[in-house]
Amino acid sequence: MSVHGPRSEPSHPRSRDAATILVLFAFSAAGSMISTLAPGSPPRVWPSIVLSAVACTALLRRRSHPRTVVALTTLCTLGEGALGYLLTPLLQGPLMVALYSLGLRTDRRTTRTGALAVAVLLPVTALLAEPVEHYGLLLTTVNPVAWVLLPAVLGSSVKLRRAYLAAVHARAEHAERTREEEARHRVAQERMRIARELHDVVAHHLALANAQAGTAAHLSRTHPDRAQEMLDNLAETTASALRELKATVGLLRQDSDSDAALGPAPGLARLDDLTTAFAGAGLEVTVTTEGTTRPLAPGADLTAFRIVQEALTNVTKHARTGAARVRLVYSDDRLSLTVTDSGAAVRAASAPGRGFGLIGMRERARSAGGTVDAGPRPEGGFEVRCTLPLSPPPTERSRST
Repeated sequence: MSVHGPRSEPSHPRSRDAATILVLFAFSAAGSMISTLAPGSPPRVWPSIVLSAVACTALLRRRSHPRTVVALTTLCTLGEGALGYLLTPLLQGPLMVALYSLGLRTDRRTTRTGALAVAVLLPVTALLAEPVEHYGLLLTTVNPVAWVLLPAVLGSSVKLRRAYLAAVHARAEHAERTREEEARHRVAQERMRIARELHDVVAHHLALANAQAGTAAHLSRTHPDRAQEMLDNLAETTASALRELKATVGLLRQDSDSDAALGPAPGLARLDDLTTAFAGAGLEVTVTTEGTTRPLAPGADLTAFRIVQEALTNVTKHARTGAARVRLVYSDDRLSLTVTDSGAAVRAASAPGRGFGLIGMRERARSAGGTVDAGPRPEGGFEVRCTLPLSPPPTERSRST
């Protein structure tokens, strides 16, 4: 949606004002010729021309001083009525323009007060200047009142419409800014999600590859016959890392590359493959399940798998132990998983909550509607506790629908 800016001011406002004033003065001068309905000699023309010139000149300040201009043009028009001139629309032209500017640039109360005051003064002045029997009542009362109320109402209406259009324009700009901010927020969330995926994939496979490479180097000196098996496991680990990296980075491809086949997101169904990979790196993982196994939402399933993967990777990197335990407990509406080890911690930062791995686990669990808590065990070792809902959170349900 494209939102156009406000209208620009005219490039030559003074030239336009000068042309408008000249036209008004010409009409006012013509109106001076229609002086009165009273019998006898009509008043001289030049006083009306002088008053019309003063009123038209005052219009140059109608934008900056609309009240003053209305007062001055009213006095000039009243003077013409007091001199016996018939207050025709031609003679009232400068006053009508001044009242229009008053309605356009001031509040409704000021416009209403000014227009009513002028509407009362004009017929009263005309009636005082000449006896009523010499005039038609319509020309001396109703006609001037109608012609001074019309521009005031018109100016107020134009002002209201401009205010309405400005409000619509402001709402459109606000809606566009809101959409842009929402789009940026979604992009940031997607980048964070991809960053977590990359961190988990790279950290997991590099930790396994490092452990397998170290074991292979040791076996090559002590048991050369078993070193080849460890090297085969290392090759499988690196190939798996390349596959997962390709699938994750594939999320960043353009629409034209969207037809590339990407593997399904991992979940708890691949937990056996994960424990087998860690067994090849020298970490024996025991998995126990309590309760009735129930399917998780896709996001929660991926989150559970990545949290177990990250926790076991931390055990491989930081704990002096060859065993870990994964415990899955299914309840009515939640899955509780626990990853524990009993090794002596050699972590660089043993305090709970430190490190990007734990931060990533907490972010993952929060996005799936769950929680993660981690810290050292009183009896020794380290423990990661995670709770995830079995049904998707409201945000995920709304996205899926």
